[in-house]
Amino acid sequence: MSETFAFLGTGSMNGAILDGLRAADPTVRVRVTTKSSDNVRAGVESRSTTADPDANRWAVAGATIVVIGVKPFAVADVLTEIAGALEPEALVVSVAAGITTAAMEKIVRNPVVRSMPNTPALVGKAVTGITAGSRATPDHLARARLLFESVGWVLELPEKHIDALSTISGSGPAYVFHAMEQWTAAARELGFSDDDARNLVEKTFAGATALLEASDVGPAELRRRVTSPNGTTERAIAVLDDAHLAEIYAAAANAALARAREIARELDS
Repeated sequence: MSETFAFLGTGSMNGAILDGLRAADPTVRVRVTTKSSDNVRAGVESRSTTADPDANRWAVAGATIVVIGVKPFAVADVLTEIAGALEPEALVVSVAAGITTAAMEKIVRNPVVRSMPNTPALVGKAVTGITAGSRATPDHLARARLLFESVGWVLELPEKHIDALSTISGSGPAYVFHAMEQWTAAARELGFSDDDARNLVEKTFAGATALLEASDVGPAELRRRVTSPNGTTERAIAVLDDAHLAEIYAAAANAALARAREIARELDS
C-alpha cells in the first residue's frame, strides 16, 4: 500500500486498524498520536498530544490518508486543529460514530470517508461499513476499503444506511455476548459449574460460527439440520419462537437506530 498514514488516536479501535495495517505491510509509513507517551508501538513514530500540543499537526504533515480515531464529540475539534496542516489531497477517514461526512466537510476541504467498524477488528474479523462524502471519488473509497480490509470484511453503502449498519454489525457483538450470557446462566441453572457453563456456551458459539463459515448453506438450513422432528432441539426452538424473538430483534434494532440518529443530530448541531 503506497500510502503515508496518520492515525490520530490509538484507542482500541484505531489501534486494531493500525495493527492490522502493519501486519499486512510492516514497511508502511505511519505516524500516530496518543494521549499518553506510554501508549506506543514498536517501529511506529508517535507523539503524545498531552506532551506536545502540535502532535496532531505533526502527524498529518505529508500524510496521504489521515485516520481520525478520537471520541465522536472530539472529532470536530481535532479536524479544526489539523485543517491548515493537511495535505490538499489527503483523504480523511473517520472511525467515529455519529458525525456525518457533511459535518466534517464543513471543517476541512479534503475528501472524507466515514467508516463504522466493529470490535472484532481486534482479531482481524471486523465488519466495516464505509461511505463516501461529496468530495470523495471511487478511488478514495477504494483506498479506504483497502485499509479496512486489513482487519476484516468491508461493505460500501450510502450514508443514509450507515446508522442502520451500526445497529446490526456495530452493536452486533454485544447482542451475541448478551445471548451467551443468558445461555451461560441457563447452564448454571441446570447444575453446571461456572467454568463448565462458560465453556459449554462459548465453545458451542465458536464452533457453530466456524461451521457456518465452512458451510455452503445459511444458518436457517444449519439450524434445520440440528432440529430433529419431535426432538429436544425442536422443543426448545418452539419456546423461542413462542417468545416472538423476530419482533424483539426488530424492536431492538429500531431502538438502536433511533439512538444513532439522536447522536448524529447532537453532533451536527
